[in-house]
Amino acid sequence: MLTRAQIDPVVAAALAEDAPWGDLTGQVFLPAGATAAAQLVAREDGVLAGIDVLEAAFRLTDATVQVTPRAADGDRFTAGIVLAEITGPARAVVQAERVALNLVQRLSGIATRTRVLVDAVEGTGARITDTRKTTPGLRALERHAVCCGGGVNHRFSLSDGVMAKDNHLAVLREQGIDLTAAILGAREQLGHMTRIEVEVDRLDQIEPVLAGGVDVIMLDNFSLEELRRGVEQVAGRAIVEASGTITEETVAEVARTGVDMISSGALTHSVRSLDLGLDMAVSA
Repeated sequence: MLTRAQIDPVVAAALAEDAPWGDLTGQVFLPAGATAAAQLVAREDGVLAGIDVLEAAFRLTDATVQVTPRAADGDRFTAGIVLAEITGPARAVVQAERVALNLVQRLSGIATRTRVLVDAVEGTGARITDTRKTTPGLRALERHAVCCGGGVNHRFSLSDGVMAKDNHLAVLREQGIDLTAAILGAREQLGHMTRIEVEVDRLDQIEPVLAGGVDVIMLDNFSLEELRRGVEQVAGRAIVEASGTITEETVAEVARTGVDMISSGALTHSVRSLDLGLDMAVSA
């Protein structure tokens, strides 16, 4: 789960961007003593993610604003459901509204999209995972949203694991370096807790990669038949990850090839924000 140490700096930066010198409109239009009661309402069905992020947007704007969740991260909901209630000074509630909505809508969109893929592969044994194709500065939040949708996380950063992709292999070929030898050399430099993954785009690359003792092999942009053949060739000697243009229509077929993991950058890089609204009543 997300911690305040992960949430607050991101939300504080967003609030500072949106109101660097305060909310001028609220200051000149809203009475200082006015209070507001608002509800976060779902305009469409989905999966919730980011309720603590929503709370942080109001808390960091004014600590007297109270946010009462009516649903938890990971909960499915239908249109019309109240997901949270917010009460406090009207100026503060209005000032934080856009940042709060922007973040919870995006995160819930990611969770909802992930849940669609997770449901599609249910019963196959394959798991849905994200990639590093996240919004700069929002990785921790977006990765959390993937988990809310039932997915799992890939490596968090370049520092967390070895993953040799096509560009790495191209450099090795240009330098005349044997792929198996390169993997074995990498293993010698790593601790026992660090995994090695290598991406391949042809079946004939599988044996040299496995000979190096990789932990995970990514079959990138393989056809369904090639995926099946790749899984048979690996034969349990490494975790098999499928990647490349994963959609709602194709993910179940990919899962049935026997792969262990299916990674999708689209979970985070091209997701549609979910339609959530903040219905508000203001009183003196």
